[in-house]
Amino acid sequence: MAVATRKAVKEFNFAWEGKDKKGKVIKGDMRASGEAVVNANLRRQGISPTKVKKQSTFGRGKKITEKDIALFTRQFATMLKSGVPLLQSFDIVAKGHSNPAVAQLLTDVKNDVSSGSSLAQAFGKRPVYFDALFCNLVNAGEQAGILDGVLERLATYKEKIIAIKGKIKSALFYPAAILVVAFIITAIIMIFVIPTFKDLFKSFGADLPAPTLVVIAISDFFIAYWWAIFGITIGGTWFFFYSWKRSKKMQNTIDRLSLKLPVFGELLEKSAIARWSRTLSTMFAAGVPLVEALESVAGSAGNQVFFHATKRIQGEVSTGTNLTVAMQNTNLFPNMVIQMVQIGEESGQLDSMLGKVADYYDREVDDIVERMSALLEPIIMVVLGTLIGGLVISMYLPIFKMGQAI
Repeated sequence: MAVATRKAVKEFNFAWEGKDKKGKVIKGDMRASGEAVVNANLRRQGISPTKVKKQSTFGRGKKITEKDIALFTRQFATMLKSGVPLLQSFDIVAKGHSNPAVAQLLTDVKNDVSSGSSLAQAFGKRPVYFDALFCNLVNAGEQAGILDGVLERLATYKEKIIAIKGKIKSALFYPAAILVVAFIITAIIMIFVIPTFKDLFKSFGADLPAPTLVVIAISDFFIAYWWAIFGITIGGTWFFFYSWKRSKKMQNTIDRLSLKLPVFGELLEKSAIARWSRTLSTMFAAGVPLVEALESVAGSAGNQVFFHATKRIQGEVSTGTNLTVAMQNTNLFPNMVIQMVQIGEESGQLDSMLGKVADYYDREVDDIVERMSALLEPIIMVVLGTLIGGLVISMYLPIFKMGQAI
């Protein structure tokens, strides 16, 4: 059963001081939406609050990342498998975490659970860190009494998804970084180096070669409009990513076009299939019904094309169509994936087959990243050599001509 989506409530850090039932003064921190909530939570724990103060969030620990959540999930699963009680597991993991922000998050979740909320509900109150898939799996584990096993699967899932995201980022970062460096070097040469040569050439009083005149003209343009060039480049990049995050229409267009790119398109497609298969395998193995699992799977591939395809599959499966047929109708999945899913449905081992598909495409992503690295290095060296070498030769052509005349 899916956990209902809640509107995120803004919470703040509060430092509190109070007395326990024996009159002993104790202090602590709590994250809540207001002082009244802190007071109520403390009283439920048998503590009489004497001072509650809102704290500044500045400098209170590093940002909570996906890796932090994956590590917590793995540690939490290990604790529960070892027979450690639920609330005590939260204490152990929170105290052992190096990031204070994570420790505070886990303490807040523990406080909600100790106040009567289910674990899935406590996670669901913090959608920034625990998405619908996470909450649905935890809810299924609680209902079936196999929370430790579900958390272990969830930890493995998160670790593999983080790994595949890292591979894509590393594959895309290298050429992007080289392009940025090339742009900066070219701008420096155009603004600071070329004018020096221009002044030198004026003293020659001779006609300059065409390549030199072109480079000088470009340099003059850079110097005159450098503020516009940098402004348009930085502003355009910012606007692109801003619009991409907030416009569904733009996301659909970019995601559709990105799948058609040479080499990069293949990488993005195979990584999306790997994540899609991994998510559905994890959900199905945890006992989540197929139609309900597809709701969480829709957004897991990180691509709007796969999102809409999954929604279509969900609609067809809910009306009685086999998963294999529904996937085939999208014309998006390769034949190998369709056949593996068909075997899984017929043998009753759909989760296992989907896991094998995910493993296969993980290896395919590894191979593409290696090929891209081997292919891009010489191409980038040639492009940079041509660009920088062309500028240098253009500037030295007049000097070479003078040497020949002498």
